[in-house]
Amino acid sequence: MASYRFEAVDTAGQIESGLLDAESPRAARSALRARGLVPIAVEINAAKRSSATALLGRRRFSEAELALVTRQLSSLLSARLPLASALSATIEQAEHLAVREVFSAVRSEVVAGHRLADAFGQFPGEFPEVYRATVAAGEESGDLARIMERLADYIEDRQALRGKIIAAFVYPALVTVIAFVIVIFLMTYVVPQVVEVFRQTRQALPWPTRLLLFTSDLLRVAGVWMALGVVAAGVGLRQWLARPGARAAWDAAALRLPLLGRMVRAVSTARFASTLAILTAAGVPLLRALEAARATLANAILARAAGEAINDVREGGSLSRALAATKVFPPMLVHLVASGEATGELATMLDRAARNMAREVERRALMLTTLLEPLLIVAMGGVVLGIVLAVLMPIIEINQLVR
Repeated sequence: MASYRFEAVDTAGQIESGLLDAESPRAARSALRARGLVPIAVEINAAKRSSATALLGRRRFSEAELALVTRQLSSLLSARLPLASALSATIEQAEHLAVREVFSAVRSEVVAGHRLADAFGQFPGEFPEVYRATVAAGEESGDLARIMERLADYIEDRQALRGKIIAAFVYPALVTVIAFVIVIFLMTYVVPQVVEVFRQTRQALPWPTRLLLFTSDLLRVAGVWMALGVVAAGVGLRQWLARPGARAAWDAAALRLPLLGRMVRAVSTARFASTLAILTAAGVPLLRALEAARATLANAILARAAGEAINDVREGGSLSRALAATKVFPPMLVHLVASGEATGELATMLDRAARNMAREVERRALMLTTLLEPLLIVAMGGVVLGIVLAVLMPIIEINQLVR
């Protein structure tokens, strides 16, 4: 069976286009007429799903745009609009070209008779596995509008958590960059002009001043090479982390960090629990939900532990015992999962665990920024104090010689 791209006119005089699977062009035209359409053009589609292939080069839209479009689509479906009409209205309301392109292709696939989840499957970069699996479950249950609303909530909650983490570290990062720029300016422009006066006196300079001059000369002469070295080191680190063993060692070290380790674990676990919650609530089978939730874990150690838990569940074990056996996931998640399995409210308990861990992430981010701000101020003050002392010490010695 081949895939054909068609253009046809409906009873209202509107032109529809899309893809259609048929044995031959004649069978494709017959199928269009059976749907009440008058075919205008029917041509073979050399690469099935070519609408997706043609859009591979365009810009991917952001998660914020996906959340907005999902919310709009859920509202339109809740208003009892047919899926094709809801997609058309969503395309008309979209502000970004990438959103309109993708959803136009999706609508063409839906009009051609494909499921919405399969149409989304053409664009895995825009619609992750969690999204597609949830939509598929909504189509199977016949309650797509409610599922799309939950999806919008899920994406917005993830955005909110990410935004709070970023906002918490913006100020320390900004202070660090400004302090670094100021120190570079002092070392490469101000200090050489001031200390050059002391060199002309032909007096032995104190060691802090000599160290300051050496650092200043090094930055001026080899500063560009040092910057290139930092970039090269970053590229090398990224390539090294591409190796599975190196990435596992790096992620294991990240989990062992005194303060950041628990925060990294909480962020990953909150994402894992929220993904698992929305999938199980939508009626996705547990094993498939676990596989999709595992894909959201960026930490290799946690992803490996999730894989071990999936194997235990596949062999007939309970999810709570499987998670506890890994000794990686937080006890709070294990206890709430056990409670959910006992009461038959696993999705509710998973959602509660995700929210609790999201609050823990916010609390730890606030604690870290509270600690970082005074530390940065002290470090900046220490560097400036060292520069000032290195400049003042020769002046003090010259004054003593004059006396």
